[in-house]
Amino acid sequence: MTRTAPPDSLRIAVAQLNPTVGDVAGNLAMARRARAEAAAAGADLVLFTELFIAGYPPEDLVLKPAFVAACERAVAELAADTADGGPGVVVGTPLRRPSGLHNSVVVLDGGRQIAERYKLDLPNYGEFDEKRVFQTGPDMPGPVNFRGVRLGLPICEDVWGDLGVCETLAESGAELLLVPNGSPYHRGKVDVRQQVVVRQAIESGLPILYANQLGGQDELVFDGASFAINADRSLAFQMPQFEAAVALSAWKREGEGWRCVEGPLAVVPETEEADYRACMLGLRDYVDKNGFRDVVLGLSGGIDSAICAALAVDALGAARVRCVMMPYRYTSPESLKDAQDCADALGVRYDIVPIFEPVEGFFSALAPLFQGEVEGVTAENLQSRARGTILMAISNRFGSMVVTTGNKSEMSVGYATLYGDMNGGFNPIKDLYKMQVYALSRWRNENVPQGALGPGGVVIPRNIIDKAPSAELRPDQTDQDSLPPYPVLDDILECLVEGEMGVDDIVARGHDRGTVHRVEHLLYIAEYKRRQAAPGVKITKKNFGRDRRYPITNRFRDRT
Repeated sequence: MTRTAPPDSLRIAVAQLNPTVGDVAGNLAMARRARAEAAAAGADLVLFTELFIAGYPPEDLVLKPAFVAACERAVAELAADTADGGPGVVVGTPLRRPSGLHNSVVVLDGGRQIAERYKLDLPNYGEFDEKRVFQTGPDMPGPVNFRGVRLGLPICEDVWGDLGVCETLAESGAELLLVPNGSPYHRGKVDVRQQVVVRQAIESGLPILYANQLGGQDELVFDGASFAINADRSLAFQMPQFEAAVALSAWKREGEGWRCVEGPLAVVPETEEADYRACMLGLRDYVDKNGFRDVVLGLSGGIDSAICAALAVDALGAARVRCVMMPYRYTSPESLKDAQDCADALGVRYDIVPIFEPVEGFFSALAPLFQGEVEGVTAENLQSRARGTILMAISNRFGSMVVTTGNKSEMSVGYATLYGDMNGGFNPIKDLYKMQVYALSRWRNENVPQGALGPGGVVIPRNIIDKAPSAELRPDQTDQDSLPPYPVLDDILECLVEGEMGVDDIVARGHDRGTVHRVEHLLYIAEYKRRQAAPGVKITKKNFGRDRRYPITNRFRDRT
């Protein structure tokens, strides 16, 4: 019998696409289009991302048997497509087997499913909660023979963790590792991923092709940026960040090993651009995937609402954004002008709805109960809640989603009003500290990000950036009447939230002990507000919600 020689070349297309959780039919159609595109480019194999058929992360949706069954039917249809002699497929899907419900990858070729592998290392930290819904693979996965090439198929955390999956695959004969991923964005994540993969390439001695999902899913943004690392640790292939694409990589057998010899080498954006594009993509997908026609937001003349307006226009286009100024007696002429200038620069619809009458109506209604004048924080919150009510009325009348505009500094210390400025469906800057908001505003005035639908030039008036921030809820108010200066506040908050640092360590950085204690106290007592806040894009390593789950009832204070 004549033995067929193993191939010395392989063309692998990476499908870096934007599936929607639960849209099994839509995700299947997207996979079919990608496979057709890959076939036209001459690919032998198409690599999709983690749980592509289901969308990632599906969370408790995979506990519904009908959903998993729908995913398995879609996989069977996609397998049948491969009978046409075109490229094979590696695609992620949930599978229910006697060993349990698994986060799986299947290999399809020749009109059938030729192999399946299960994720061994289930992440259970930060934004991940896979042990809640999946069972770990029962055995260490072995390689899959695809047209004479032995492929290792570790799934996402299998290359991040320390279970030795990649080394075991190499020892059992794998020649090339293809890794489907659902790795969400946070600042600096591209470098982190590449360091992880370089470590695995060193330990396994194998080249690794890392395919990552694209798109927004609730609070998470998947940024793509798929790449390949050769066994010699060189970066051989780099797809763009925040852009959908099907890209072809060419692989050659050189001696005993494989090497990526051709493929795109896209430039990954710098920090400010990456953060801005993550916020933009997260907002766009939340609005579009949830079926909203357009959005509305309060435009106060302040920095937070201005950058949210810019993000909304960049994500959706000016025709889908309505801005509303809601002045009261404390609204300055400067803020009125700044809001108008911002709306004009962005080209959005701009309405003015004064709140004097509703606020005074509340004061009049409450005066007998309060036995006197309504004042202090009660009066301030009534202003904010009147504005929130107006925005929600516009939402009810026109079907627009309300964009809420509080930054992470404010949300950390409770400098926000429940059922007032916290009203809304989604917050694109929820995970940006105040000084980061300023940095991104300056960046946007000098740049138009890739894929943005908004105009160039100065879209956030310079006066908004330069003036002291104020909620304008009482005469001559500034934020620093109630809070430390934002550079100080943000550093303390980053230490407490991202770093989980103790008070002594934060004081050692040069901060006043009393200020640190006060900020820590404000952080803890605002937890009940954050539990009721709209979702928003994750940008930092530890966002409120998925990453940081503190109890509302909590008497601990670090009094060292």
